[in-house]
Amino acid sequence: MTIEQLRIAARAKPFKPFTVCLTDGRKLDVPHPECLSMAPEAARTFIVWGPGENYRVVDLLLVTTLDFAAAQETAAEGGNGAGERNP
Repeated sequence: MTIEQLRIAARAKPFKPFTVCLTDGRKLDVPHPECLSMAPEAARTFIVWGPGENYRVVDLLLVTTLDFAAAQETAAEGGNGAGERNP
């Protein structure tokens, strides 16, 4: 995964919610582009904002996939917004 691939997903028009899947099995939902923060320059970390003022700082090297189908299923089931889910 590269930061540019993450930027492409975040800037897609129209935006499609996605889930960031990590090597340890955690899944972080990104239901809206404002739930994701990245440095303007190439960086190795990014932030996924969750409910309230909760957030996760993620090392890009720990990302295995961006899962677009899982995020849509979670939204359809009334998911709890951006944040961590158990697999």
